[in-house]
Amino acid sequence: MGKKGKTSRLKRKPAPAFWPIHRKELPWVVKPSSGSHSLHKCVPLSIMLRDMLGVAQTRKEGKLILTQGKVLVDGKVRKQDDSPVGLMDVISMPDTDKHYRVMPSHKGLVLNSISKEESNIKLFRVEDKTTVHNGIQVALHDGSVMLVKVNDPKNPIEVTYETFDVLKVQFPEKQVTEVLKTKEGNLAIITGGKNIGKQGRIVEIEKTEAKKRRQALVVIEDSQGNRYQTILDFVFSTGEAASMINTLEVA
Repeated sequence: MGKKGKTSRLKRKPAPAFWPIHRKELPWVVKPSSGSHSLHKCVPLSIMLRDMLGVAQTRKEGKLILTQGKVLVDGKVRKQDDSPVGLMDVISMPDTDKHYRVMPSHKGLVLNSISKEESNIKLFRVEDKTTVHNGIQVALHDGSVMLVKVNDPKNPIEVTYETFDVLKVQFPEKQVTEVLKTKEGNLAIITGGKNIGKQGRIVEIEKTEAKKRRQALVVIEDSQGNRYQTILDFVFSTGEAASMINTLEVA
């Protein structure tokens, strides 16, 4: 009888194309554990330390760094080398005072260097809302959820978040300090498709009637006047007049 369920192994050839690994050097590569990001939208911590940051030469060295608690993801110590990191996650190494944010680019996901002050900020995009017995559960883009307690679940006036809204969260308090609506005139970055990594200002959002809002066409214009078309599902708002995070180094 064949094996059922998922496998814990991953070969290098079918691994995500943006991982900076040699495809024919060895047969196997670290498979990200089940968690906050899907396989093709994340990088395991060991590959990030070894192949992207170069602070470790082997997986064993990467494991040693992690077990010593020297790497933080979103303000929390991560000790598992297969922990996935993905879009907008903040990686900090306090010993060397280095901080990075995972951002989209034409290469896939890259690490963008940020300041220590900005490492306490993360942007979350609202993906869905669900009514539960003790409030409203807000699903975020990185797989985490936020429970907002309300007096009347049938009329949750306390919850003003809508799908595709972006929440600016301060760590370590995990306090929402700002809510950004995804609308025309906002600054945004494209997180998927052939124009991944392009950023600019939203100039048009298609009004949908006969199809899902996630498939609505969006036009983004960059600072040079170039226009890019994508779908709303690939649009991540970053600010209104100015971006709430540093995106200058993202190509």
